[in-house]
Amino acid sequence: MAKTTYKAEDIKILEGLDAVRMRPGMYIGTTGIKGLHHILWEIVDNAVDEAANGFANKIEIKLYKDGSASVEDNGRGIPTDIHSKAGVSGVEVVFTQLHAGGKFNNENYSYSGGLHGVGASVTNALSEWLKVEVYKDTVYEMQFHSYLDEKSGKVKSGVPVAPLKNTKVKTKKRGSFIRFMPDKRVFESIVFSPETILKRLRELAFLNKGLEIKFYDENTDYSRTYKFDGGIVDFVKYLNEGKNSLYSDPLYVSATKDNIQVEIAIQHTDAYVDSVYSYVNNIPTGEGGTHETGFRSGLTRSLNDYARERNTLKDKDDNLLGDDFKEGLTAIVSIKMQNVQFEGQTKTKLGNPEARPAVEYVTVNELEVLTKNKKLQKVFDAIIAKAMKAASARLAARKAKEIARASKSIEAQNLVGKLASCSGRKPELNELFIVEGDSAGGSAKQARVRQYQAILPLRGKPLNVEKKKLDQILQNEEIRTIISALGTGIGPDFDIDSLKFHKVIILSDADQDGAHIRAILLTFFFRYMRELVSAGHVYIGMPPLYKVHKGNVEEYAYDDNELEAKKNKVGRGAIIQRYKGLGEMNPSQLWDTTMNPETRSLMRVTIEDAAEADRLITVLMGDEVGERKKYIFEHANFNKEDKFAKMKRG
Repeated sequence: MAKTTYKAEDIKILEGLDAVRMRPGMYIGTTGIKGLHHILWEIVDNAVDEAANGFANKIEIKLYKDGSASVEDNGRGIPTDIHSKAGVSGVEVVFTQLHAGGKFNNENYSYSGGLHGVGASVTNALSEWLKVEVYKDTVYEMQFHSYLDEKSGKVKSGVPVAPLKNTKVKTKKRGSFIRFMPDKRVFESIVFSPETILKRLRELAFLNKGLEIKFYDENTDYSRTYKFDGGIVDFVKYLNEGKNSLYSDPLYVSATKDNIQVEIAIQHTDAYVDSVYSYVNNIPTGEGGTHETGFRSGLTRSLNDYARERNTLKDKDDNLLGDDFKEGLTAIVSIKMQNVQFEGQTKTKLGNPEARPAVEYVTVNELEVLTKNKKLQKVFDAIIAKAMKAASARLAARKAKEIARASKSIEAQNLVGKLASCSGRKPELNELFIVEGDSAGGSAKQARVRQYQAILPLRGKPLNVEKKKLDQILQNEEIRTIISALGTGIGPDFDIDSLKFHKVIILSDADQDGAHIRAILLTFFFRYMRELVSAGHVYIGMPPLYKVHKGNVEEYAYDDNELEAKKNKVGRGAIIQRYKGLGEMNPSQLWDTTMNPETRSLMRVTIEDAAEADRLITVLMGDEVGERKKYIFEHANFNKEDKFAKMKRG
């Protein structure tokens, strides 16, 4: 149990701030938009840690017109007393010493997500200024700033303006308030994205039952409050909006085993793919890990036991497989533990071996308790019935998989006349363009560099896989061709090491049909080749919308705003051609605008929030027309510049 008192002496100091300004990418990953939000998350995570350990229940995030942001919580407040070794206040230590905090033992925070980052000091180091207020009977204030030192010619960052001051102003509030201005000398842009912030805040509210998180944007006067008394049960319901659930309320279990707190919520739908999302100390573990493995094995074991108790599975029958139970499964697995160890390509995979048996134990034992509840037995019977159908379909799918994994001669036969392969044998250099239509495919084949660029024309729209079984998907000619070209296999058999092209580029027309084809292909990759996306191999080619020319002068515009600039550049008498499709470009134009690595614009597809991406795919590609119309009405603004075109220039 964490201590209710929190003093400066509890803060451990590991190293100073000297290197942060010199190499900010080492500490926040990038100085782009993701790095900008990282310095906000450092402060937000500290506030959430107060809530996760039972010391706060309200957090408020605010964006200001001057570009600054603030985070306020009603927790214990940053220590204001003097640190014996540093000789300064706890507030000054926290904001001027890298990795200094009260989370390096388990006395002050039983569980912490803050350790995943690098501390509030990095936010200070990369800010133009930062202001702190601490509320403990009276209001304490301290300010820091970064400035150019004329003697050395270097920026002095995160320097205290003055020591911590007790204003003597009495207050009934408690907690901490931090406001900071990101330094434009560091970041490519200092404009925060409300949409990005809201997604993360909603997720944090789901993961911390009863925590109230308020957001306010002074620029637009927009406010939003998140508070979910159902916690991760509400999270599962949110993810399953637009899906047909087998039972109305998600199943929920929670317990502590070996000092690991485990929370699990599950609900099955009539879908054919699973949506399992796991978290450790509020940190998304997109690559899974030992806790997720423990959940899956525990779920399989407990449901097989139940099926045998109900005599649905006879003595002669084999156990159902984990894949059978996960068909249509939506689940949130959230654990809180100490001494977290991450691994994997993006450090989002839990490596602690002790997490697996703890989560498996809780899953098996707590689900067994639920199966004894007669009111819930219909729910478990429905789960078993769906799993039995999935097992039958698995046998049919196995034959289809064997077709997909057939001999090289058949694979080659599938691709004859379709794939124009490249001669290069180094996957890390090779590019595959998936092109809409034979006409554009013909131009692309003529324009490409044969050594490293391959072209795969699509003859019609691929299958929307969102509501299809795997055996149905593998019968689709376009999908089979893509699988054969990539060489990775699909679903459970997917092998990223067999990928033949490290850039997979979707190249479709800049119209409604082209957008639909992009959405279909991205849905397929997300559902059945997710690692292809998470590893950063999927791109969207951005062809121009306009050609502006006069005489020998040619310019290309990628959106309406750019069109005006190009018209002014070419001058009076400019001829404007709007491209209706890629097929209207001759090979040299397609090369110059869309395929040449020196001049093209590509947008890399990433998964910042897998759970939210899952939900949006369900909304946009599923059967619920009402949900789709609602989303489009809320998010589409046809009077502003095209969002998609704007993203590609960033």
